[in-house]
Amino acid sequence: MMQADKAAACHGLRIELGGRVVLEHVSFAIEQGEFVGLLGPNGAGKTSLLRVMLGLLAPAAGQVEILGGSPAARRSAIGYVPQIRTNPAGLSLSARDFVAAAAGGSRWGLPILSKSDRADVEQALDLVGGAALADRPLGSLSGGERQRLLLAQALLGRPRLLLLDEPLVNLDPHRQRDVVELVQKLQRQYKLAVLFSAHDLNPLLGAMDRVLYLGGGQAVIGNVGEVINGPVLTRLYGSPIEVMHAGARIFVVPGAQP
Repeated sequence: MMQADKAAACHGLRIELGGRVVLEHVSFAIEQGEFVGLLGPNGAGKTSLLRVMLGLLAPAAGQVEILGGSPAARRSAIGYVPQIRTNPAGLSLSARDFVAAAAGGSRWGLPILSKSDRADVEQALDLVGGAALADRPLGSLSGGERQRLLLAQALLGRPRLLLLDEPLVNLDPHRQRDVVELVQKLQRQYKLAVLFSAHDLNPLLGAMDRVLYLGGGQAVIGNVGEVINGPVLTRLYGSPIEVMHAGARIFVVPGAQP
């Protein structure tokens, strides 16, 4: 069994999609209150891993534990920000109604909310700095403002583990920084465990405690220096990889063939 101080753990995980092995032999744990960046190229399995941790996709082998239980048993303790690349439906909805639509675990339709549910929606809006957006139609909001509302949805019910699937996509650097800083503030204030998926390492550098890097069907976890280096990434990809530093930024690029 997983120790009580672990927010999530995967043991010998194997994930398959359509008969294709996406990830295998994946084992890692996330501590309570830890911010872990989930990195890797497109197609590396980041979304699939998050879906397994949510209990939406069954692994082909291995075990997933969330807060000492199964994903299904602990689903109410997980907040999830899905990957949104296009405008969400219901652009005429107010921001408040958009957040409320996720109350009770449903993202479809407007539920009839109890007094406590309505208070939870208002609190979630406050937590993400969205009170001023509450009465505005969704269609009038920027991409960064919509990400705040998706985060507010994820915070309903006060989760203990927060999973974010590439929330920085299509945001400019300033808005990316705002989202990362907001998640980090919530993580520290409420001792949330965070697994934050991103394509680019750099926006997360100041927030991460550790990085979980996926590549070549494998995974490695550690601090940035332990993981983001040429030998480790070359082993993951099975081909030469170079890690370049430019000021405070880090770039992972294909290396020269021997």
